[in-house]
Amino acid sequence: MTELSKTGAAVGEPTSASPAPTSFLEVRDLKVHFPTDDGLVKSVDGLSFKLEKGKTLGIVGESGSGKSVTSLGIMGLHTAGQYGKRKAQISGEIWLDGTELLTADPDEVRKLRGRNMAMIFQDPLSALHPYYTIGQQIVEAYRIHHDVDKKTARRRAVEMLDRVGIPQPDKRVDSYPHEFSGGMRQRAMIAMSLVNNPELLIADEPTTALDVTVQAQILDLIRDLQKEFGSAVIIITHDLGVVAELADDILVMYGGRCVERGPAEKVFYEPRHPYTWGLLGSMPRLDREQQERLIPVKGSPPSLINVPSGCAFNPRCPYADIPKDNVTRTVRPELTEVGSQHWAACHMTQEQRERIWTEEIAPKL
Repeated sequence: MTELSKTGAAVGEPTSASPAPTSFLEVRDLKVHFPTDDGLVKSVDGLSFKLEKGKTLGIVGESGSGKSVTSLGIMGLHTAGQYGKRKAQISGEIWLDGTELLTADPDEVRKLRGRNMAMIFQDPLSALHPYYTIGQQIVEAYRIHHDVDKKTARRRAVEMLDRVGIPQPDKRVDSYPHEFSGGMRQRAMIAMSLVNNPELLIADEPTTALDVTVQAQILDLIRDLQKEFGSAVIIITHDLGVVAELADDILVMYGGRCVERGPAEKVFYEPRHPYTWGLLGSMPRLDREQQERLIPVKGSPPSLINVPSGCAFNPRCPYADIPKDNVTRTVRPELTEVGSQHWAACHMTQEQRERIWTEEIAPKL
C-alpha cells in the first residue's frame, strides 16, 4: 500500500501546493534549526537552489555560514536524537531526481545514500574508521548496494583506488587510514564516495589542510571523475579560488541564507552583493602584480542565535547607510534578479551597486 502524507499525496511525491521539480536536485526554502540551551541556532534559514546532472555548484562563505549543515541536510545526516526525536528542526523541500527526501521514509533515504548521492567529508581521518582497512570500508560501501561476494567487491575497491591515483592499489587496499598521507586519505574518501557511481556528489571542503600541489590534483580528479560519471557536484568551500576552477554556478551564503547566486562568470566579474565584494577583495591575485594590501572583511560572522535584524551583513557592511530610512537594519532583503540567472539580496539599487563596483571595488582587485 502506498504511504500517504497529511496532504493525501503519496510520501515523496509533489502535492497540489508543491509544484513538481524541474531539476535533478531542487532545494526549496530549506530551514535547519538546532534548539540549544542558549537559544535556537538558525544554521540554515530559507535556502533554495537547483542543480542539473553534469553541472557543478560551488557554495562559498565563511565558517559558520551554514554550508556544511546544508550538505548534511541533503544527505539526511541530521540524525535522530534520544527517543527517536530529531535534534534538528528541519523544514522545506529537498527533491532528488523526483523524490522528496525530507518526507521520505528514513530507510528509503538510507538506500539512496551512497548509491544515488554520496559525500566527501571535510576531514577524512575522522570520517574513516581507524579499526578497519581502507579496502574493508570501500567493500562495505559497495556490498550494501550490490549483491556481490567479497572477492568481487574487493576487485572493485582496488579498481577505484587505482582510478583515484593511489599507487600499488592492490597492496594499499589493505592499509589502515593512519598509514595514508593526508592527500591519499582524501583520495580514498573520493574512491569510497564514487564506488557506486552516485548521481550526486557533495564535496565538503575537499582540499582543506592539503598543500597546494595536492589541492590541484584533488580538484583535477573531481573534475575528471565528474566527466566520466556525469554526476551533479556540489563543492563547499570558503576558498573562491577552488570554485573558480570547478563551478558552473556559485551560491554565496552568509548567516544561514543565500546573499548572491548566479553563473560563476557573473559572480566573479559582476558581483552585486557587498559580501561577495569582500570575499573577492580578500583573495590574492596571481595573474598580475598586487599593488595594494588585500582588503579583509571587517568584523566576524554573526551569531546564528542572534542574527542581526534587517540584512544580516549590515554590521560589517561599509555601505549599510546608503539605502534610505535605515531599511538595511530593519527589513531583511530578499533575493532579486539582477541579471540573467543572477540574483542578489541587497537593499541598494542596481545603479548604486554597479557604480560602487565599477568605481570603488573592481579597480582595487
